[in-house]
Amino acid sequence: MTRPIARVLALLEILQSGGTRTVAELAGRLDVDERTVRRYAEHLVELDIPVRSVRGRYGGYRLAPGYRMPPLMLTDEEALAVLLGLVAGRRAGLITTSVAAVESAVSKVRRVLPEALGRRLNALLETADFTSPARKALSAEAEVLLTVAEAARDRHPVGLAYLAGHGGASERVVHPYGVVAHSGRWYLTGFDSASGEVRTFRVDRIKSAEAKAGTFEAPDGFDPAERVLTALAETPHGHDVSVRIQATPEQIRAAFPPSVATLETDGDWVRARIRAQRLDWIPSLLAALDRPFVIERPGELRDLVSALAGRLAERAREG
Repeated sequence: MTRPIARVLALLEILQSGGTRTVAELAGRLDVDERTVRRYAEHLVELDIPVRSVRGRYGGYRLAPGYRMPPLMLTDEEALAVLLGLVAGRRAGLITTSVAAVESAVSKVRRVLPEALGRRLNALLETADFTSPARKALSAEAEVLLTVAEAARDRHPVGLAYLAGHGGASERVVHPYGVVAHSGRWYLTGFDSASGEVRTFRVDRIKSAEAKAGTFEAPDGFDPAERVLTALAETPHGHDVSVRIQATPEQIRAAFPPSVATLETDGDWVRARIRAQRLDWIPSLLAALDRPFVIERPGELRDLVSALAGRLAERAREG
């Protein structure tokens, strides 16, 4: 679903192409009814954009003669921030719109910049390369993301239609505490009426969201980002790993970030709990820590660590 403001801007874009556009034509191009077109036109007038109503058989709407959107007055640094923000957000997979929408937004910003500044920014965008690969954009709708974000800010409950990873669909009411971006995905975390617990939801699996009446208070000191990372680390996987490490939490976090492991301090030792689909990547990270450790479970991890130690010893002898 497209937000109404996006269609208001689309209406302005159509009118800027010139001429008088009938209400029926505009309704067809915007995929709304004629009454909605009139409401959008009134909204543009409220924004001090000179939209003129033309009466008669071929009447409709047009912009006042000579009207053009003013140049976007940005400093070089501001313009660079806007355009690179769009490009970086697209590459990180965090912009929940189509690639065409992002390209359109970039083109519109570039079109209204002063010519000299536009040429300089074009040079950067045409020659810049990135060392990290672009992430695939997810299908989370902008309307869903904006709805849950607004509800979290205003502390309103939100009704969700949610499709879980195993395919089960459910309806629930959530008290949204915050929206978090992590590794190319958006997450919503908050109190879930269905489970009676604080839960984390992938926004791209929310099929619809609707703000509800009423308000709520978030727990004091609640950290949405920390909660999302903890939820990801606790997600059930094929292996439940427990390793005691004689190191500080800060040292351990260099190898096992919050999204990978939960930590429990026990004197000079820290227990790292990891839920993993595979075990083969863990031995090398334990070796990289170069700290004493004890594998509590599973036994297969001990075998993998022993095998890695044997390979390292053999290669050291060969050297």
